[in-house]
Amino acid sequence: MKALRKFMDKLKPHFQEGGRLAKLQSVYDGMETFLFTPNTTSRSGVHVHDSNDLKRTMITVVVALMPCLLMAMLNTGHQHFLALGVAAGWGEKFLFGLLAMLPVIVVSYGVGLGIEFIAAQIHHKEIQEGFLVTGILIPLIVPINTPLWMTAVATAFAVIFAKEVFGGTGMNIFNVALVTRAFLFFAYPSEMSGDKAFIKVDSALGYGGSLPQNAIDAFSGPTPLGHVVTGDITHVPSLWDSFVGFIPGSPGETSMIAILIGAVILLFTGVASWRVMLSVFAGGAAMAALAHGCMSETYGASMLDVPTQLCLGGFAFAAVFMATDPVTGARTKTGQYIYGFLIGVIAILIRTYNSGYPEGAMLAVLLMNAFAPLIDHCVVQVNVKRRLRRARAAKNEVKV
Repeated sequence: MKALRKFMDKLKPHFQEGGRLAKLQSVYDGMETFLFTPNTTSRSGVHVHDSNDLKRTMITVVVALMPCLLMAMLNTGHQHFLALGVAAGWGEKFLFGLLAMLPVIVVSYGVGLGIEFIAAQIHHKEIQEGFLVTGILIPLIVPINTPLWMTAVATAFAVIFAKEVFGGTGMNIFNVALVTRAFLFFAYPSEMSGDKAFIKVDSALGYGGSLPQNAIDAFSGPTPLGHVVTGDITHVPSLWDSFVGFIPGSPGETSMIAILIGAVILLFTGVASWRVMLSVFAGGAAMAALAHGCMSETYGASMLDVPTQLCLGGFAFAAVFMATDPVTGARTKTGQYIYGFLIGVIAILIRTYNSGYPEGAMLAVLLMNAFAPLIDHCVVQVNVKRRLRRARAAKNEVKV
């Protein structure tokens, strides 16, 4: 580390005012703050803070996402060989998944960070670490077979129009990763569904470019929820398979156990709000129980019990990693309960009673992102009125 520190110090004069690379000062500053903790302090005024900062927060979330990423790679390989009807070891499955997901990760970070670096240069501001999390979330929530150019276009759209136009990190009102997913869903719907979207069968990795005819028995459809909305619940996996994660779906959303490990890390470090997380599951469970109590063959998802509803699709992933985003969510404690509960209710409501869209978590979070400021405003106003009534009552008692 000392050698790296000396190397960075040697480069620094070239990026300072008067240096030949002065226009790229924010690029150097971004690399330096990423590698080393800044040692600058305030010259005046009192600043109370702890050891946590944006970089530590983002890295903590990335660490919490690692179980989902590793399980995503393993399940990608598992679904691939299952579709082909070919027996393979766990090592071979993981290697295939690693090679399949690595290009998506590179594209996500390359496009997103590239745009943020350019924006920082244009506005002469520091490069923030906010995309560290977004860059890993995007490969986990888009179908594995999404063409890389589509991922690049969607990432660029989300970073520019859902983040930079609002002022950059900490100023966006919508979750950037979910905007990427929403853009893909509405711009390229044919590529985001069907029997190939969630299975990687790529000739570039040494296998056939399409699902062979003899794979029909091994792979019978897009995702469990894709079957459920048509009223076919025969393809719903067991609760154990849903919990472990060996089912078709977006790479990071299939394994409940990996998501829960990430939740423990976020809650233990205090990065995520347990109020939001708990209330999302509570809202989802309440809506699922209500739908199951009024089940109808017309709406296949209503026939699923509560545990199955919470384990399938992107519900759990959204509850742990999307709804808890402190920038786009509610800030007040009471507001967090309301915000999370409504996300859970709306996610299951969309999933159950909209046969055209079997997954409602993405839209539920984005919708509540828009309403989060209103929720906080209402909570604050109610609190202000309650205190005013209390103050008037106390004043009247003094007069008496």
